[in-house]
Amino acid sequence: MQALIGKKIGMTQVYDAQGSHVPVTALLVGPCVVVQLKTVAKEGYAAAQLGFGERRVKNAGKAQEGHCKKAGVTLQRTLREVKLDADETLKPGDVVGAAQFKDVKFVDVVGITKGRGFQGVVKRHDFRGGPAAHGHTSHRRPGSIGNRTWPSRVFKNRRMPGHMGFVQVTTQNLRVVQVREEDNVILVRGAVPGPTGSILLVRKAIKKAATK
Repeated sequence: MQALIGKKIGMTQVYDAQGSHVPVTALLVGPCVVVQLKTVAKEGYAAAQLGFGERRVKNAGKAQEGHCKKAGVTLQRTLREVKLDADETLKPGDVVGAAQFKDVKFVDVVGITKGRGFQGVVKRHDFRGGPAAHGHTSHRRPGSIGNRTWPSRVFKNRRMPGHMGFVQVTTQNLRVVQVREEDNVILVRGAVPGPTGSILLVRKAIKKAATK
């Protein structure tokens, strides 16, 4: 299994095997239920659709209810599709957890960042801002954005005030400090995107595996 659906529990600090003080993020990875299998013969590729977290029937549509019922599993809150390893054999209804990362040293975490609302250029793009003296009236403004007669327009991708955050971000190559199989929890060094309680996709690191 290349990845699992998880949830961000929060950050804490632990000591590693060398006695170093390490800041870590605790991730609940599983239990994930196999809801559907994609095969090379039928869909053209091998993958598994995983479910994470239970959902009440009254809060789901008929299509989602029937999809989970066909697999013989309880109604799942979150569904994600992940790639399978070449020699992996699973069937709908199987449950996978943190044991998938037992021998993994690095992971990539995909999540949605915290939403910051509408922000100015100082916070959104790290602009320096204008002088702070009493005689100046332009402190946190972006300054001039236009041109003269030619081209007489504002170019695309100009850094401007606007919506900040709430975008998908992948944090790569986070070192796995601990794997607690009995709790389906893994501890990774450093921070991951999103607020506490947000849903994440935790996968085996792609770039670190390629450089081995």
